[in-house]
Amino acid sequence: MTHIENTFEIARKQIRTACDLYETCRIDNNKYEVISVPRRVIEINIPVRMDDGNIKIFQGFRSQHNDARGPFKWGIRFHPDVTRDEVKALSMWMSLKTAVVDIPLGGGKWGVIVNPKELSIWELERLSRGYVRELYRYLGPEIDIPAPDINTTPQIMGWMMDEYSKLTWVYSPGSFTGKPLSVGGSKWRNTATAQGWVYVLEKILGLHNEKIFWKKIILQWAGNAGLTMAELLRDKWAILVWISDSGGAIYDSQGLDIWRISSLKSQKKSVREYIGVEILKNPQDILTSQCDILIPAALENQITKNNAANIQASYILELANGPTTPDADILLEISWVYVIPDILANAGGVMVSYFEQVQNEMNFYWEASEVDEKLHKKMTEAALAVHETKEEYDTSYRSAAYIIAMKRIFDAMQARGEV
Repeated sequence: MTHIENTFEIARKQIRTACDLYETCRIDNNKYEVISVPRRVIEINIPVRMDDGNIKIFQGFRSQHNDARGPFKWGIRFHPDVTRDEVKALSMWMSLKTAVVDIPLGGGKWGVIVNPKELSIWELERLSRGYVRELYRYLGPEIDIPAPDINTTPQIMGWMMDEYSKLTWVYSPGSFTGKPLSVGGSKWRNTATAQGWVYVLEKILGLHNEKIFWKKIILQWAGNAGLTMAELLRDKWAILVWISDSGGAIYDSQGLDIWRISSLKSQKKSVREYIGVEILKNPQDILTSQCDILIPAALENQITKNNAANIQASYILELANGPTTPDADILLEISWVYVIPDILANAGGVMVSYFEQVQNEMNFYWEASEVDEKLHKKMTEAALAVHETKEEYDTSYRSAAYIIAMKRIFDAMQARGEV
């Protein structure tokens, strides 16, 4: 049986590795102790009246990791495999993510153990509003600002924002981000996460004197954001050779048609129904297939010590949070595989969530082109800073990103007298 490493321990090991390189953290172990655990973790039980009249209890969690640089931020995950430790780890990664791209927010995470596909639209709304009723005292634009994550949508954010506003007697669009445009959402939000990935990838490749042009891509997991990114990469003449979902994986050496895949997914079909290509039943097998850029976009614990030595990519762009374990990082570094870490690569979503919050506060909204311009500037600046820190410390991109993030967090904590 394959060992699945605890997600929270993965996050702690990654922080420890960077602390051992970063001098002020290495000298003062108290800083590691402070940053390696969340400030608080809240566990709740949400009663929901189902359509048949019965009450069902859903377990939920909220982890608030660090708010030295600003309110806790992001994201709400509805998934049957949510765990307390997963939520803790994701909140830690969010603190580092907001710091590495230098936006004034901290890190948090929500999670509910539920398969939303098994709920009616009315049950899903009651669950969403029930979650807010249980936690609204810990929320708000100056305290904790959630956003969408796996299986949560702009509509769910709209319900939650509405419930929070009713409970506080103040219309508060800035209490949640990732909302529909009609209630204070930001233009370009749907494309921003994928576009942020592309900007980071372009910058890192450019620093290695390479371009996206004709690069062969493997995308693990055909989710909405991943498919959007694949479309953006196709426009830059990259070639998608492998893609997977829960039903399997498909391959075409000449390049898969993104539009056909998107059409299948919009009909809730598996990529395996794509005709005229090679098909694999086990979607994990594509991780070790030959390519230029491997993009893990599923969940945590995908690239481990068991398969890292067989990775044939030159670059790994982490769209998912925590897809690579610390043991795998060591093997990949030995093999000269450049891992562009999650806290940098997938920060486009939280960046535009921050832009949405700013627009809500001003009650003045930007055009999509202005949002994209700001996103490009911030993401490329962050990628350059991580590359320069990597060169300075002679380390991996992940440790370089962690060093930048920890320095900014520790500077804020010291200024506030917390360390």
